[in-house]
Amino acid sequence: MKTSHLTRLLALAIAVAAAIVAAPVAQAATPAAGYEQFAGCPTKAEEPSVAVCVRSVVKGGHFQIGSKDVPLANQMTLTGGANASLGGFVANSEGGLSATKQQVPGGLIGLTGLDWLVNFLNLEGLKLYAVTELVGTPEIGETIELPVRVHLINPTLGNNCYVGSPGSPIMLDMTPYTTSPPPPNEPISGSLPELEFDPGTGIVNLANGVYVDNSFSAPGASGCVLKLFGFIPLPINGIVNLQSGLPAAAGTNETVQEIDIESAPVSAVYP
Repeated sequence: MKTSHLTRLLALAIAVAAAIVAAPVAQAATPAAGYEQFAGCPTKAEEPSVAVCVRSVVKGGHFQIGSKDVPLANQMTLTGGANASLGGFVANSEGGLSATKQQVPGGLIGLTGLDWLVNFLNLEGLKLYAVTELVGTPEIGETIELPVRVHLINPTLGNNCYVGSPGSPIMLDMTPYTTSPPPPNEPISGSLPELEFDPGTGIVNLANGVYVDNSFSAPGASGCVLKLFGFIPLPINGIVNLQSGLPAAAGTNETVQEIDIESAPVSAVYP
């Protein structure tokens, strides 16, 4: 199936769904029964441009930047709404990208290379987590475009240790097709989702898709400060970059994500 075919098929299914479940224009503060998963989607009153409510779920995969490869072991969700052309993603206070912790292999010592930290921290204190955060507007269609940063979380790192920023994001452009990365990476392929449509609810489901990207770059770390004894600051951006292979040029990073996407007309979600 060509790229344009997937887009047309999805748009057609959404248009049919909107016609089937056409509803009164009165707005509701919470989604109707059976549409609770779309709570992050704004109502028409909140955002008049919204035509479709969207929920994307990452069920597995991995996210590798530089020399660090993080398994996506915990489910992540992205909820919000889009216009009739499936662009202009917006979310209310309950939407956006979930703040899901993923454990980083190697922990804090793997990030810093400072073996002596075992003398100061217990086992839990040595664990390191990564949270992917949105820093721009995503686009969910035949590809999934996400401007993100990665928040590195450990009690001794403070609250501002990041890879990426609003001004210098990690720009993911994930596709179910085959990539064309710069070297040394070689092309990798995802797989198209299975399209399902429930005429009773108007929900369109793209299930079991595999979306990939190995063409993006990653900037160096910023804001990383090791706080010994809770109050002695030790800036470690350079150490983190050295241990993590950052900044990492395009063609040296990779993400593979197993994703389900479901959508429904906003008129069905908020009848």
